[in-house]
Amino acid sequence: MQRRRLLQLSLGGALALGLAGGAAVLWQPGLKGTRLTPAGRQALGALAAALLDGAWPEGAMAKAQAIEQHLTRFEETIANFPPAVRDELQLLLSLICNRPGRAGLLGIGKPLHEVALAELQKALTGLRFSRLALRQQSYFALRDLNFAAFYAQPASWASLGYPGPTPI
Repeated sequence: MQRRRLLQLSLGGALALGLAGGAAVLWQPGLKGTRLTPAGRQALGALAAALLDGAWPEGAMAKAQAIEQHLTRFEETIANFPPAVRDELQLLLSLICNRPGRAGLLGIGKPLHEVALAELQKALTGLRFSRLALRQQSYFALRDLNFAAFYAQPASWASLGYPGPTPI
């Protein structure tokens, strides 16, 4: 091997390692343990607003407060999951919280809390009806987890017409 080629390879390798290290520093996890990170709360709050559109109270302040309570219930819901399931959810939320993952999964480059509700719902519909099973699974996981956290609360039963459990 010529010295020039060796130097080129060394420089290219150092550049690749530097870029990978920089990307690792910028990587934002969406979930740490059983708690959503700030980036995870923003992304999941936007997804919950889109997935449960029409179920939130009227008014911006009431809706924001309800979504914040929903995110707390979401954390309580996933706290009961096995660690392996939480790890998979952490990977999914990390993809959504980071621009390259979000662009690849949803086709959206901006942070989700900056995206219009209609655009986010369109991206979720694309995820749901994707030809790739992994993208469909991502949609159903996000939808089902949000629905489980939302409809597990007695306050949301009225919107379903469910009177609650029959007293024994």
